[in-house]
Amino acid sequence: MTNPTISILTTCYNREKYLAECIQSVLDGHFQDLELIIVDDGSTDRSVEIAKAFASKDHRIHVYENEVNLGDYPNRNKAASYAKGKYIKYLDADDMHGRFMVDIMVDAMETFPEAGFGLFDYGENNPLFPILLSPSEAYRAHYSGKHSIFDRSPINAIIKKNAFDAVGGFSGKRMVGDFEMWHVLSAKYPTVIMSAGPGMYRTHDEQEMSLHRADPMWAFEYQLLSVDFFSNFEMNPLHTEEKTKILGTIKRNQARTILYSLKRHGLKDTFRLKNASALTWIEIFRNAFGNN
Repeated sequence: MTNPTISILTTCYNREKYLAECIQSVLDGHFQDLELIIVDDGSTDRSVEIAKAFASKDHRIHVYENEVNLGDYPNRNKAASYAKGKYIKYLDADDMHGRFMVDIMVDAMETFPEAGFGLFDYGENNPLFPILLSPSEAYRAHYSGKHSIFDRSPINAIIKKNAFDAVGGFSGKRMVGDFEMWHVLSAKYPTVIMSAGPGMYRTHDEQEMSLHRADPMWAFEYQLLSVDFFSNFEMNPLHTEEKTKILGTIKRNQARTILYSLKRHGLKDTFRLKNASALTWIEIFRNAFGNN
């Protein structure tokens, strides 16, 4: 039996309200040379029962149950370890694919075989899409604000399985794991950019993102990671002068976020951000108001 072109990876934890629609959206898709891997992370509801009911009717659906709860990104790595497709594509258990979503993604990757992964870009509808960005072009596009490609959630990505394995999968950082992964992949491989993905990303109160949105540290983690990618990441593809300029902008925004927190969140949260940044107050004021 030949391996499928793509492995759709669905990690699941207590998603009985949404899982059936998620699975059905894959089965109803136009692209059918696939496998659907569902990895349950210790659900206490009917998620596993629902997944197995679908698997009993379609041999392309494989259901796995973790012995212990791994958490979001470690479970994404676990799901990828089962994949046999040339490409992997995450579809969270509370999201859905559009009918032609996988067709568009696979076609873009096949058009540019040198790419390591591809992302949907909602910034503009460019008739030239899909386009290929070199590592330096991808970084430049994101940090110039032209294409905020590194802000995309996993549903918007298609990744070559061998590229995913080559970078070691997700590091395990909560909330910012996909943001980090796009930086790492884009530094090593060209990136395909596609136009506005035909999928459904649900927003609801049970999402981890919703649970943490009120915490200022959640958004601040992205700034900390950006500082790291421009301060310590040896694979950053931009030349020194450009890296220095962008790092100055990131540090200015970071410092102003800390100071703005005094007004919006209060002293306790402001000190949390300050301590996470490892900056002194002098450095914060210098970064916020100096000439970076």
